[in-house]
Amino acid sequence: MTTSGAGRTSTSRIFHAVTAFVVLAGIVIQLLVTANGTEGFFPDNPDRVFNVFAYFTIQSNLLLGGTTLLLALTPDRDSLLFRTLRLNGLLCIAVTGIVYHIALAGLDELTGWAAVTNLLLHTVTPILGVLGWLVFGPRGRTDRRVVAWSIAFPLAWLVFTLIRGAAVGFWPYPFVDADDLGYAKVLLNCLLVALLFLALAFGAMLLDRRLNRTAVER
Repeated sequence: MTTSGAGRTSTSRIFHAVTAFVVLAGIVIQLLVTANGTEGFFPDNPDRVFNVFAYFTIQSNLLLGGTTLLLALTPDRDSLLFRTLRLNGLLCIAVTGIVYHIALAGLDELTGWAAVTNLLLHTVTPILGVLGWLVFGPRGRTDRRVVAWSIAFPLAWLVFTLIRGAAVGFWPYPFVDADDLGYAKVLLNCLLVALLFLALAFGAMLLDRRLNRTAVER
C-alpha cells in the first residue's frame, strides 16, 4: 500500500467512525426523548421505547451505523451479505432523507433534544451516509445481484408495518396509515417509494461502476 493509499484508508476509517458515532448519538437521544416524553401511540414504557425501532428512519440509521462501524474497524471487509447491507444502509438513509424533507418535514413542531435528534437522524446522517459512499466507497461492490437482494429489507419492513398496523393500529408515518388513507392509497404511496428506492439502487450501481473505473485509471 502506498503512503497516499494508507492516508486515504485512515481518512476513510475516521469518516466512517464519525458517521457511526453520529448515528449512535441520534438514536440514543431519540430513545431518551421518547422514554421521558408523554406523547405518542403507546402511553407507557417499555412499549414507547421499543416502538422507536418500528420507524424506517431508525432502521435506516441502524443499517448505516452498523456498516460504517464495520468499515471503520475493517476497511477491506467484503462478502455478499456485507455488500447488500452496505447498499441497504446507503439507499435506506437516502430515502429517509428525501422522503422526510419532501413529505414529512414541518408536520411536527420540535424543540430541545427532540429537534436535535430529528436533525441528526433525518438530515445529518443522510448527508454523511451518501457523502461517505461517494468519497470512500468501497468501490466495485454493487452489481445486479446486490441490488436485487437489497430490495428484501424495505419490503420486509413494509410487510411488517402493514401487518402490525392492522393488528395494533399504529402507523409510523402518515403515508402508510391505512386506517386513514385506505390500503389502496397506502399501497400506491409504497409503490412510489419503491420506485424511488429502485431508481436509487440502479443509479448507485451505475455510479459505482463509473467511479470504480475512474479509480482504476488513476
